Amino acid sequence: MIRVANSFKTPIAGIVRRSQRTMSSGLTTESKIKVEDVNINYVKAGSGQKAILLMPGALGSAKTDFVPQIEGLPKFLPNYTIIGWDPPGYGKSIPPRRKFNVDFFHNDARYAHKLMQSLSFEKYSIAGWSDGGITGLIQAATYPEAVENLIIWGSNSYIHPDEVKIFENIRDVSKWSERMRKPMEDVYGKEEFPKLWSEWIDAMILIFKEKDGNICKELLKNVSCPTLILHGEKDPMLLAEHIPFLMKNIKGATLHTFPDGKHNIHMKYAEDFNKIVAKFLAKL
Repeated sequence: MIRVANSFKTPIAGIVRRSQRTMSSGLTTESKIKVEDVNINYVKAGSGQKAILLMPGALGSAKTDFVPQIEGLPKFLPNYTIIGWDPPGYGKSIPPRRKFNVDFFHNDARYAHKLMQSLSFEKYSIAGWSDGGITGLIQAATYPEAVENLIIWGSNSYIHPDEVKIFENIRDVSKWSERMRKPMEDVYGKEEFPKLWSEWIDAMILIFKEKDGNICKELLKNVSCPTLILHGEKDPMLLAEHIPFLMKNIKGATLHTFPDGKHNIHMKYAEDFNKIVAKFLAKL
């Protein structure tokens, strides 16, 4: 029997919670750079020769998803430059309006890789949350010569039928608390956010229907870089079966769990999370 943590009765708490903290300036900069046909917005912290790219979740951006990492990782990784990006159609990488189809994860992987090349990082590491972790898996498999290390959490390579139920259960954002809605309404507006969120739900269901739920299962064997999988054991958005599947199919992957963690472990346990990421990278 497959168990979904917290069941479907409390679908919102801890699932897509974004940071509402304001990022302090310090040595952090925010810029845009042209990648193919899109002016990509990115946030940069630190000045190390190595680089790590932070990949946000659904509808996420550097500032909604990664304030604790942008502010906290530089002290643990002084030899790294921390890059957080807004994928095309998300955050401040608008225009264009986001385009969803069955290949949107693969498209994001291409843009993310070209972004790092444009920033003069021919090699880089990835830390990806949820959708960003899926994109990271595709990116590591597609550009093995460039991706040096991969860290993912809240991510999967396929969609299970029970997850379709989860998606439908969180479609109506009017049922979310104001605290949950506000960070995304601040980015997209009160009218656009529910439309964009519903389009994301539709895209995930389309992948389930047209590709039998397969997002990138066949690519896992091509992930050759050191890989760390982080997992909140009470994650209500991710079936528990995804973790052993990833561990089995990604050669040499290691696992660290947060027993009481949900979907947003990098926010809830930011200090410990940052230390674990830094320790993993320091070993390599």
